Amino acid sequence: MKAMDHGAAALLHQRAGRSASTGLDTLPLQAQALVTGLLPARDAQEHSVLLRLLEIGFLPGETVRVVARGGVGGDPIAVRVGQVTFALRRPEASMVQVQRLDAPGQAQGVAA
Repeated sequence: MKAMDHGAAALLHQRAGRSASTGLDTLPLQAQALVTGLLPARDAQEHSVLLRLLEIGFLPGETVRVVARGGVGGDPIAVRVGQVTFALRRPEASMVQVQRLDAPGQAQGVAA
């Protein structure tokens, strides 16, 4: 597994602290957002999850979109990052901090 230095971790956590950021798990369906950072890990297991999220592309500056939610409780969440779609559990998605790119209530265009 790749190691993340403390400088990179500090940068991610600073970006996650922006007031306009919210957890990816709260993003409405089809709303586009920009990854602003990741929440700090509270233990070794969360640190491992954070590293995995970074490795699969949840990097600051990347655009993301929730494309589907599971049945009861909305778990898992299907999230599009670039040209790839991943399924994340709510606790994992909540670690990814995002800022919406579209205004709430704004009509979404249909992609071809």
